[in-house]
Amino acid sequence: MSGNLDDAMMRELPPEWEVPAFTITEFAPRKTRFCIGIPIINEGDRIRAQLQQMADLGLPELADIVIADGGSTDGSTSRDRLVPVRVRTLLTKTGKGKLSAQLRMFFAYALLQGYEGMVIIDGNNKDGVEAIPKFLTALEQGWDYVQGSRYIPGGVEKNTPLSRKLAVILLHAPVISLAARFRYTDTTNGFRALSRAFLLDPRLQPFRHIFDTYNLHYYLSVMAPRLGYRVKELPVSRIYPAKGPTPSKIKGFKGELHILSQLFKAALGFYSP
Repeated sequence: MSGNLDDAMMRELPPEWEVPAFTITEFAPRKTRFCIGIPIINEGDRIRAQLQQMADLGLPELADIVIADGGSTDGSTSRDRLVPVRVRTLLTKTGKGKLSAQLRMFFAYALLQGYEGMVIIDGNNKDGVEAIPKFLTALEQGWDYVQGSRYIPGGVEKNTPLSRKLAVILLHAPVISLAARFRYTDTTNGFRALSRAFLLDPRLQPFRHIFDTYNLHYYLSVMAPRLGYRVKELPVSRIYPAKGPTPSKIKGFKGELHILSQLFKAALGFYSP
């Protein structure tokens, strides 16, 4: 089934939700309580390999897989690539915004579909997908916000650029932890799980256009503990390529400065409703 947000789904959206325009292509009906959201844009062979590994592990039996595409032009989201690896739905953003807009698109779809919780994982094949069942179990056990970390016992990190590792350990995680009143160790890691109850809490209001690039991730990390939800970290692996360019959408000094700006805005309550 294919459709545009302006058709049936727009009529179901609460009027206060600000969600970018997007199209929906469903390859199969909903089968599970939880879903796995994978935000991508032009990930090519990286997302192909990741989805194949997820299929080989039987993950589509545990949770429906939803691709949250930012507008890929590399052919990675074609039907003949997604259906064999049992992707349930392809969401394609046609409106403005980057990662946080893709997440708002995915969250809106997942909530309107009735999923009880969701796991998010990047689509650049850096993260160990074998950890996904642990996140689903945590949702089943009633945890509302689960952060993946390579820096706790059982976690693995390889070939992490030194500047990034130092920035996470010495700056990003301490700032988010202080604002959240909860000790996090890996706050730039996009491997997370969230409950339906947390996302629908009227004190949170994640469906706002102000969440555009990376700030929604930071905001959710701060707000989950502060609103009294059950939060914990789980060990994950994140392995960067030993050679070649670093798979990342954050480029250069300008990109790093933007991240710092959004970090401190989240910590200082700039995004509070």
